[in-house]
Amino acid sequence: MTAGASLHELATVLLSEESDVVTLRRCTQAACRAAGLAGSPLVRLTTVVSEAGEHLKGASDLTAHLCLEEHDGVRLSVHFTWRKEHRPPVTLLTAASRLLDDSRLLLSDGDGPHRLVLAQRLPAPAASAAGLAEEVRGALAGVDTAADLIEALRTQNRHLLASLEESERQQQELQRLNAELEDTNAGVLALYTELAGELEETNSGVVALYAELEDKTRQLELADAYKTRFWANVSHELRSPVNSVIALAQLLLDTAADPLSAEQRQQVAMVHASGTTLLALVDELLDVAKAESGRLEPHLAEVDVRSLLHQLRGMLQSTAQPGVDLRIPDGVPVGALVTDEVMLARVLRNVLSNALKFTCDGSVVLDVTGTDHEDGPRVVFSVEDTGVGIPATDIERVFEEFYQVRGPHQRGRPGTGLGLPYARKLTELLGGTLTLDSEVGRGTRVTVDIPARPARPAAQEPVVSGRGPARSVLIVDDDPAFVTAFRAMVKDSAETVTAVTDSAEAVAAVARVRPDAVFLDLDMPGPDGYEVRRLLARAPSTAGVPVIVLTALEADAIDLPRLEGARAVLNKSRVTASLLAATLRDLRTAPPTGHTIIADQSKPSTAKEHP
Repeated sequence: MTAGASLHELATVLLSEESDVVTLRRCTQAACRAAGLAGSPLVRLTTVVSEAGEHLKGASDLTAHLCLEEHDGVRLSVHFTWRKEHRPPVTLLTAASRLLDDSRLLLSDGDGPHRLVLAQRLPAPAASAAGLAEEVRGALAGVDTAADLIEALRTQNRHLLASLEESERQQQELQRLNAELEDTNAGVLALYTELAGELEETNSGVVALYAELEDKTRQLELADAYKTRFWANVSHELRSPVNSVIALAQLLLDTAADPLSAEQRQQVAMVHASGTTLLALVDELLDVAKAESGRLEPHLAEVDVRSLLHQLRGMLQSTAQPGVDLRIPDGVPVGALVTDEVMLARVLRNVLSNALKFTCDGSVVLDVTGTDHEDGPRVVFSVEDTGVGIPATDIERVFEEFYQVRGPHQRGRPGTGLGLPYARKLTELLGGTLTLDSEVGRGTRVTVDIPARPARPAAQEPVVSGRGPARSVLIVDDDPAFVTAFRAMVKDSAETVTAVTDSAEAVAAVARVRPDAVFLDLDMPGPDGYEVRRLLARAPSTAGVPVIVLTALEADAIDLPRLEGARAVLNKSRVTASLLAATLRDLRTAPPTGHTIIADQSKPSTAKEHP
């Protein structure tokens, strides 16, 4: 009993048989109803009391006391008492603590009784606790336990039948759900089979498409390689006659040549200018092909920006249309610039030429500024014109090779569509960027941004100079025009010049003439220059004659190992009388090294040596 509580005992039930537990249940139900406890609280208390009686049944002197307690209100409680060792299960105690307002297990250490108290709080009674206890006792006195037992059995039977019916209904629902699940599984399996078939068919299509794409990719790569090879071959074939035209025009314009009339001099000058323009275009075609194949590399050196701008001004001033002001600054606010001067000059020349070509009125202005960047200092060249401008839809397309913006502005202004793509490729090779902003009718601004001091290449070796003319030289070349130009260029450096236009006769001619030097072309019908060089080196009578290669090929297209022992390699398009004279002097002042020297003809004082 709780300390400080007032206890009113209502009934006592000795629990020794199964029917006594039913009697206790009925008494608890009657007491709950009489005390005003109904609904869920009645069911919870009655159920827990019945379960406790069942679990404690068989304990010694098991007795249940039905009581009313006054403690923080009024509670209906059942006190189970018993002796000797017998404990209710933990599950019962857990359920009782969860379902009832109070549950306590009081175990005795000695021979005293053990006690289990189960209590449920009553709603506030109208009478006192003592009066309520009397009413409950009266109600319990009229309980017919036998009738209650029969009624309880009937109720349990009804509940059992209802449970069986509910179980049967659930079983039928479960069977229906199983049938639906089987149908669903069959549908899912059919859908999976269909999807698997479609997926397999799709995979087959993807594999076929992938194979087709691979084939198309190979075809595109092959076509691109053919295009690059075509450009290189055509450019090379064009160079030889163009070089001859330029060289012959130079001879006619030379002050030492027979005098020309003013009209003849003007016509020859126009031939020379046109040939130079054509050679520049051929060089651009070849450089584009080399850039696409990754064979075009910049040769870095310190550039005099002021001198470069002066050359551009002199070269382009005459191409400006009447009424167009070409402004190229004299002084530049930038420090030292290390880059490939030839590439940079070509970039600026293309951009400026393009601006002058499409500007009929106003100005074309070149501006040069220096900027600091996290990767180091940079130099920015910007060309702004007041020309026709470029539509927004064509701004990116102008960087496609051979693309030209259509319109009346193109009339009378022929071009190849290579200028801007070529300029952008060269700018990227220099480590920079070329961007373009334009608006139709208002002009265009092109910005070239390059690093001021990129990593320098390996140092180049100077060419040694000497003095005095050679006694005789022999040239092996199948181009009569170039042979004529060559004779004029070496007339002050050699006493006699022997020309051989059939390469099959070269070895015999060298053995007969025994010249101081042989100038050898590489690209010839019959035995080419490589084979002639091999035959000269093998024959004892010609092995000691120095060989200088004259070719229109660029350095990276030359098979140097096959020219082992040749003293130098000169490019036809950039050869000059002074370079030929310096090369011949070197033959007498510098002993053979076993290496082939490719002259850097952008700066005649330097050369690159290759083993």
